[in-house]
Amino acid sequence: LKIFEKEIQSELTLMEQELFAAQEAAVAARFTADQEKLKAEIAQLKKEIELKALTRDELDRQAREEADGTGGSKRKNLGPIYKVKKDQADKASAELEKLVARNNLLIWEKSEILSRNDSIRLAEVQNLERRKIDGPANRMEALHRLAEKSYSIALANWFILLLFIAVETAPIFVKLISSTGPYDHLLKIEEHGFETQKVESLARVHAEIKARTEQMPPIESEFINNRLNTLLSDS
Repeated sequence: LKIFEKEIQSELTLMEQELFAAQEAAVAARFTADQEKLKAEIAQLKKEIELKALTRDELDRQAREEADGTGGSKRKNLGPIYKVKKDQADKASAELEKLVARNNLLIWEKSEILSRNDSIRLAEVQNLERRKIDGPANRMEALHRLAEKSYSIALANWFILLLFIAVETAPIFVKLISSTGPYDHLLKIEEHGFETQKVESLARVHAEIKARTEQMPPIESEFINNRLNTLLSDS
């Protein structure tokens, strides 16, 4: 970790950015469904106005063509047919005005809700805590990500790992393949001296206790001796 410290620090910065982006996305996801629904409703209201305007324009065109003889009956006059078409166009125009007034109000209300939701979302994003990633586990994760991105770093990481293993296990292998030397003899003498001293101490304590119990009644004395002999045998 120390060898690749600079690379790991850069990767930690990237991980922090990814974490914050995920938090932002989580906040935005809570508003997405409502926002999309409101946008679809606004688009539908605008579409209704456009379709009604096209109908009004078409009826108005038919009335004009009937009046100037370029369409309909092909006779230039303001007769009954023109009046019917004119009435239809006027009715469509009045309906369009009512529809525009109603839909524009609904569009304004829904746009206000959209704007308010955006403000709430932005406020929550600004209140998000940018947690600094700098722990040992995070550094190991960063090194793992670097190794996945770069074959050179992965190879160097394995080489350093194997080098440390070799250095740490070298004394054990040297000991295993080495022949018996003076140190081993001295160690064996010390270990033997410790074991004999232990046996001597146990025997001395055993004898002292037996001597103290000789004055006891035969049953108690025999009981203690049997238990002492058992303990000494187990030792």
